[in-house]
Amino acid sequence: MAPESRRRLITIAIIAFVLGILVIPSLFQSKTVKTLSYSSLIQEVRSQHVLSASINNSSGVITGQLTDGSNYSTNGPLPVVNDEVNSLKTNNVAVTFANPSSFASTFLPYLIWILIFVGFFMFANRQARGQMNGMMSVGRSKAKQFNQDRPKTTFADVAGYFGVKQEISEVVEFLKTPGRYKEVGALIPKGILLVGPPGTGKTMLARAVAGEAGVPFFSVSGSDFMEMFVGVGASRVRDLFATARKQSPAIVFIDEIDSIGRKRGAGVGGGHDEREQTLNQMLSEMDGFDPSEGVVVIAATNRPDVLDPALLRPGRFDRQIVVPLPDLEERIPILEVHAKGKPLDASVSLELVARGTPGMSGADLANLVNEAALHAVRRNSATISMEDFETARDRVMMGQQRDTMVLMDDERERIAFHESGHALLAYVLDKTDPLHKITIIPRGMALGVTMTLPEEDRHIMSRQHLEDSLCMRMGGRVAELLVYGDLSTGASDDLQRNTELARRMVREWGMSKEIGPMAWGSNNQVFLGEDLMHTRDYSDHTSQVIDDEVERILREQEARAIEVLTLHRRGLEALTAALLEHETVDGETAAQLIDEAHGEPVHAHGTKTVSSLKSAHRKSAIAETPVPPVPTPAPVAPTWQPPTLPAV
Repeated sequence: MAPESRRRLITIAIIAFVLGILVIPSLFQSKTVKTLSYSSLIQEVRSQHVLSASINNSSGVITGQLTDGSNYSTNGPLPVVNDEVNSLKTNNVAVTFANPSSFASTFLPYLIWILIFVGFFMFANRQARGQMNGMMSVGRSKAKQFNQDRPKTTFADVAGYFGVKQEISEVVEFLKTPGRYKEVGALIPKGILLVGPPGTGKTMLARAVAGEAGVPFFSVSGSDFMEMFVGVGASRVRDLFATARKQSPAIVFIDEIDSIGRKRGAGVGGGHDEREQTLNQMLSEMDGFDPSEGVVVIAATNRPDVLDPALLRPGRFDRQIVVPLPDLEERIPILEVHAKGKPLDASVSLELVARGTPGMSGADLANLVNEAALHAVRRNSATISMEDFETARDRVMMGQQRDTMVLMDDERERIAFHESGHALLAYVLDKTDPLHKITIIPRGMALGVTMTLPEEDRHIMSRQHLEDSLCMRMGGRVAELLVYGDLSTGASDDLQRNTELARRMVREWGMSKEIGPMAWGSNNQVFLGEDLMHTRDYSDHTSQVIDDEVERILREQEARAIEVLTLHRRGLEALTAALLEHETVDGETAAQLIDEAHGEPVHAHGTKTVSSLKSAHRKSAIAETPVPPVPTPAPVAPTWQPPTLPAV
């Protein structure tokens, strides 16, 4: 409670208390009372004007009621005279005797208000003391301590990542049996930094360390150190390491350390005092004048490029362990872990699912298995089949299917030609990823999707692969141009991605003869303050050459797409007709349609497609259905013509 509000409440309470004291006694008073002399009372009694009389044995005060309904009061003699009492009774007066009033009956109204007032002040004092304690404890660490019984996660629960688990398990083993390592002079690493993309299991590995370690484990997030008051974060760091040192050997896990470990002196306005003081304190605690002994720090981040260099040097974080996206051999056990306990159909092959999910992280695979289970429930099936995994993969990679979206016939036809252009180039070109599926059903933010999947995990890309990717993305725009003679807005995302990729080929990867083996362009972020006032490190002439090279690459790939689609125009129309008829065509069926329209197999070594996750023996319903010919639009005079390319 704010001091101003508390002061207002106290003022209101005091006013209510004073009013209560003044008002309450009047509530216990009777009607208007006449004050009579004792002789007048005797006269009224003799005149039989008195109905009742109450005599106080202690004070001699006589009170009662007259025949006219009014009350009276008089001071009688002490002690009470018996003859006068008999006289009252003789004149039909109801006589009663009142004992002295007790303390409780006299002061009870006041006592109630006093208790209420004291209780209010005790409540206000407790609130103020609680706030004071909160302010005094604001500098205490918010780390949660775990022991070997909690959590239950162990390295056996973390599938794959054998090298990562080995390096981390060495630290755990050192803390359990330090004698083995000290015999050969090995020192325990002070810090381990887990680096990897989101969803790769960095936090799960830390939970496994907590489950494996027989030492105290403190878990805290980087944001827990930040507060609106300068100095609070540094105080929490001191408290965290002081607590860990008392229970050493111990492990401290800091999740999302980039929230406090960013480069000092960076950012709009010259930095952040609270964050930098917190970072300075952490640097001092890890390897400063008074280093912490027996305390190992494990941190996780997906942004190692923003961390301060002083935090990354040996002696603080001695090891940087990369937790990459899982490869094929690691995706299989990850899927087995997430599918454990789920009713899988006998036809389900997790190895086939793993082969069809390249580039997925552990979190993506967990989501894939869960989506497959949800789809099985929607089918009212008691088991999860390969069809559920296929639908789940499409849901994760292409987006949710929007069945309620209605397209006009001309829009639907244009989208079919657009996606057929992408699909045909993806199949015909040599270095593109194999074709998997084409659909004109709106998914996510797209009105149609052409999906390709790599046959295996790829870590680098050649220039020919990049050029074929550029050409394939030009397929939708070029198909519309060849068929309708004009363009639409459907290729905006393709053009944006192509322009970005071509610019990186020229500026960063040296894939331009005019630019040569030089690279420009910084990966520094504006929020780090390193590009806010960054000047271009190349001349205006070089900038013009870069723009010209980007334009040249894109125009060459557009002309190449025109050439290929013109050659396979019949395949384009056949694939479009199948899409208009069935809305979704798999890669194998698309390859069959293109080969038949071409008159011979495009690829002598076989079709370049990725099989679906469904049974390989299943016959395509599309292949069995005769494909009606697509109506060829009337020739339209093109409003745009591709430029004439100079001879190379």
